[in-house]
Amino acid sequence: MAPARTVSALLAAAIGLASLLACAQAGACSRPLNMVSEEWPPYSFTNEENLQTGLDMDMAKAILKEAGCTLVTAPPLPTVRRMLLFERGDFDLMLAATDTPERRRFARFSDAYRHETVALFALERDHARYAGINSMPAVLRGQAAVLAPRVGWYGADFAKAVPSLRAGGRLFEFGTFEQGMRMLGAGRAQLIMGDRAAVLYEAQRQKLVLRQLPFVLQQAPVHLMLSRASTTVDDLARINAAIARLEKNGSLQALRARYGVR
Repeated sequence: MAPARTVSALLAAAIGLASLLACAQAGACSRPLNMVSEEWPPYSFTNEENLQTGLDMDMAKAILKEAGCTLVTAPPLPTVRRMLLFERGDFDLMLAATDTPERRRFARFSDAYRHETVALFALERDHARYAGINSMPAVLRGQAAVLAPRVGWYGADFAKAVPSLRAGGRLFEFGTFEQGMRMLGAGRAQLIMGDRAAVLYEAQRQKLVLRQLPFVLQQAPVHLMLSRASTTVDDLARINAAIARLEKNGSLQALRARYGVR
């Protein structure tokens, strides 16, 4: 993992170069927008050619290009540190964000560019045992432990259940879905929670067969999230106008269809 000073130096150098191009664009964003790259297949990952791709990354590139903005990416950082740096304005953009009142203190949100579904899953071999669980209260009444991402918003029902799960020693958190799926396969917990596409993608990659429990924790729009400390309302307006144009001409729908997401 690159030290923070190294990441900052790389960002500064990349932004300096990008600024030369951005200034030449008519009506460009107020500054190049920098973000820390993420490994979150199928939404954002490094491909065999060492390029950042994935549904969210490809959509962000298309939106920012249409908006006349320059995107600069830096090496990955741990999730909690990435959020702290974002709040401080050390970088400008995060992908696939849920709009919450708490986050509006430090962030601006674009119009939605796709929707996500958050659910709970069990291994196929265990599904019959948990198929009757149809709500978070039902999870709490049972004995099953839950694996969940360490950072993120996954709906009010899950947020309400977290203290009880944690107090009962039934909540195990992970940093990446690769780690979470390995924990599930090793029997650390019986259920795993997360974004449906991300969970199923990683399960397939690790050759695990999962079944979704018969309820959904959250179905919600996701947005580009811009730091209030380093971006402007004009940047947001430019990005929203770009999203509207790309939705109208079918470009964003084509990208979603490529990855099998609505």
